[in-house]
Amino acid sequence: MKSIAVLVSTAALGAAMLVSPGVVYAAAPDYVALGDSYASGVGTRTYTSESGSCQRSTKAYAYIDAARLGANLSFVACSGAKVADVSSKQLGPLTSAIELVTVQVGGNDAGFSSVITTCAQPAWLSDCDSAINNAQSIINNTLPGRLNGLYGTIRSKAPNAHVVVVGYPRLFNGTDCNAGTFFSSAEMTRLNQTADLLNSKISAAASAAGFSFVNPTSAFIGHAVCGSPEWINGLSNPVSESYHPNVTGQASYANLVQPALS
Repeated sequence: MKSIAVLVSTAALGAAMLVSPGVVYAAAPDYVALGDSYASGVGTRTYTSESGSCQRSTKAYAYIDAARLGANLSFVACSGAKVADVSSKQLGPLTSAIELVTVQVGGNDAGFSSVITTCAQPAWLSDCDSAINNAQSIINNTLPGRLNGLYGTIRSKAPNAHVVVVGYPRLFNGTDCNAGTFFSSAEMTRLNQTADLLNSKISAAASAAGFSFVNPTSAFIGHAVCGSPEWINGLSNPVSESYHPNVTGQASYANLVQPALS
């Protein structure tokens, strides 16, 4: 009788492990990766041919974590995506069978790329403060509603998924070592504060939706543009690679995101 009891107990434990979230999956989990250029892997300089202008990289954190988890990945993140683009173009793979979702979007809604471009110019040639003020206004007043709508739609389309929302790092360590840019110390400080503001609004919307949030800020401190080692590209050629995580940065993102998915 003892051996039968042990077998029953072992079988019950095995069944529990297969259905318990974050322990062991009964089969390869289905994972959908949504988002913008930070999610697609822009900055790694290597992209899959079929992804075209979306610039999806096998060096992106979604690819890395899918391999680690043995997951079936639907990788639909796309360079340049705003919240509306994710809503209209990327949610097709979501179903009630999807178990894992990551979503990283919001920076383009705030026009972060154009803000960086403006602030990189000499002070006499641009108005960095006005660009930052406008971005912060969008982050405070417009972005939360957009995110709430997107997150609600994700939940309705993938009601059983564990959803992880991913934030953005600060871009600067306080030093501008690129010969072609002219960021002042005050401008870099304000740009970092804007990244923090963006994360705070994304985190609040994620929390309201019942989603997990991964904040990369502390991990990237010391490794931003001009850091040692540098995890975020400075001014690059082509320019689209600029101010995005490099291969090491994406690997570091993967290390942050994986525990939230597991």
